[in-house]
Amino acid sequence: MNLKAKGTRLERELLHMFHKEGFSPMRAAGSGSTILPCADLIVAGKERILAIECKGGKGKRYIEKRQVDELVEFSKNFNAEPWVATRFDNNQWWFIEIDVLKKSKGGNYIISLEESKKIGRTFEEILKYKKDTSFRDLLNKN
Repeated sequence: MNLKAKGTRLERELLHMFHKEGFSPMRAAGSGSTILPCADLIVAGKERILAIECKGGKGKRYIEKRQVDELVEFSKNFNAEPWVATRFDNNQWWFIEIDVLKKSKGGNYIISLEESKKIGRTFEEILKYKKDTSFRDLLNKN
């Protein structure tokens, strides 16, 4: 299976997981091929909106700084919580907040399974998660 097909399959898997829990998810097909800021998944419901960038694979995953910046911009405009969701082969989904992502030497971001387990939240945790301060409030402080 090529990388694009695998990424699509993972996005659809997560879409169905959120739908099963009573959320209204939408997959933005081709989100990485547009010049406009966009998320892979937009999930709404239960008084929340999540904008999710999905990453999957075997080893460490690199996320371009541009992708994270666009996710933050999209989230701000959409009043959504920005999340990076990772699923490494034969493991569960992990959800990572933008402000705890580690930067690589090249200025992009890098995430491993071990790091995801340390700083991420499981799918069950993300369903219940409620930040004390909204992401929009945090952005407006800066």
